[in-house]
Amino acid sequence: MRYRPISPALLVSELTERITSITGRRRIAVAIDGAAGATNTTELADALVDPLRIAGHAVLRVSANDFLRPASLRFERGKEDPDSRYSDWLDLGALRREVLDPLAEDGSGLVLPSLWDPVRDRATRAERVELPEGGVVLLDGEFLFGAGLAFDLSVHLWLSPSALRRRVPDAWALPAYARYEQEVDPSALSDVVIRVDDPKHPARYEP
Repeated sequence: MRYRPISPALLVSELTERITSITGRRRIAVAIDGAAGATNTTELADALVDPLRIAGHAVLRVSANDFLRPASLRFERGKEDPDSRYSDWLDLGALRREVLDPLAEDGSGLVLPSLWDPVRDRATRAERVELPEGGVVLLDGEFLFGAGLAFDLSVHLWLSPSALRRRVPDAWALPAYARYEQEVDPSALSDVVIRVDDPKHPARYEP
């Protein structure tokens, strides 16, 4: 794979331009996918908010970490089970129903920004937010691709295996990331792939 070095600021600028060029959609869903704690998915999604608003889009930030299943389901096989991390932690049905379906052409535009507080292990009781036409949802998280979730732009932050081993905070989860690479190949499914072995010096994949 060939990568083009790019500054973080230029990356934000190019992604903003890519998002604003999407046409034919009432509302836009953007996913930024990468290993939790090892990539800067949250920081990148946050950095896109102001440029998109300046470009005239209403923006709503959503984190997949606020759509995890209750602890009784996530940790049914223990707190450090990589297969559970991969397939059982994220409430895909809720994310689809509460965030993505409302963005569809016939959707209500009423988006639930969060569902479950994983720290307190209880519902957040958040209120739905009405996203106007032309609005953008910026969703960050891990294992977002390959499960049938509908996105208008998919961005994957990729780490080499050696960098992933160095930087992932939960070493027990490494088999989950290996399974994601093997079964889903998120780079192949993504519209934009960014190598972030060095987060201060990212590189964009050039096909």
